[in-house]
Amino acid sequence: MINQRLFDWYGIDIHKDLGLKTFCPRPFDTVLIDKQGSCYLCECTSWLPQSAGNLHIQSLENIVNSTTAAELQNSIADGSYRYCNDKNCSYFLAKETQHSHFKNVLPIKQIKNIRLAIDDSCNLSCPSCRTHQIFERDKFQLRKKYKLADSIIEYVRSQSHQINIHVGSDGDPFASLVYRYFVKGIKDLPNVRFSIQTNGLLIKKMYYRHTELFEKLDVLNISIDGATKETYETLRRGGSYEKIIENLEFIKNLNKKFMTRMHVVVQEKNFKEMFGFIELAKNYKIDRIIFNRIENWNTNSTFDQNNIFSKNHQRHEEVDKIIKKIMSVRKDYPKKFIEGTAIPY
Repeated sequence: MINQRLFDWYGIDIHKDLGLKTFCPRPFDTVLIDKQGSCYLCECTSWLPQSAGNLHIQSLENIVNSTTAAELQNSIADGSYRYCNDKNCSYFLAKETQHSHFKNVLPIKQIKNIRLAIDDSCNLSCPSCRTHQIFERDKFQLRKKYKLADSIIEYVRSQSHQINIHVGSDGDPFASLVYRYFVKGIKDLPNVRFSIQTNGLLIKKMYYRHTELFEKLDVLNISIDGATKETYETLRRGGSYEKIIENLEFIKNLNKKFMTRMHVVVQEKNFKEMFGFIELAKNYKIDRIIFNRIENWNTNSTFDQNNIFSKNHQRHEEVDKIIKKIMSVRKDYPKKFIEGTAIPY
């Protein structure tokens, strides 16, 4: 059942008709699962906020084949995109690459990507994300989340095609007991590939403990919000600049078969270091750097002050000049080395 209040909260007009002739594959091939067990047919809940079902109540097989899932998919099939947040989704914002993501033929309904956001435990408490450190230790809550993990493993085991699993959309996969439990239970399945989102501080420590994970790893995403020690340790609260550099050096020297991406949440306190981030990525042989605009997760009372991209921000013109400068020298870097919602594609 479509929840009108969700769309009102995100400012999404569900009566719109974008009239597109191309199709986004995500509602057909992707499911994101949050810590409540709610399942979304998209990469991001703010892009498509309607849940297709809950894993505590239904099996994942039933959820992806539910009437709600069909309704969401139909909104893509008819070209209206009425349930999509076209003002926030990066695929809509990335005008130049929209056609490489949106397909000319209707996608086949088959879940190929599972994105996990089932535990927000992390060894950091970044101000852009949370007010305090979160680490799940409660036995009752852990049992509930282990049950979610088991349901997902059961679904993947029942499928014969390859499924790509993204771990760490909320907390850090190496700090979370839940994600460690999940990886241990699924890593030996032959139809699984991984991508990971991490703050990077525990990679060196965990690399040899999770050899099978890294052997099946396609993409390692590392979130780094400071190119200098002072900025890093302010915005990556609880982190150590020396430690992240040590881990970047470790990754650089690996004989790796996976892609590495550096993610930066651009905000008032770090936008002047954007070229510093680019140099950091080059020095440590990162394959791609992604500059993302800061988002409001309702955990930061100073969001308006930090949202440098707001035209009402007193320093908005400064970040605009820096981005234009990056765009002007972008041709000097490998193709798609610099990208993101903060940088026009």
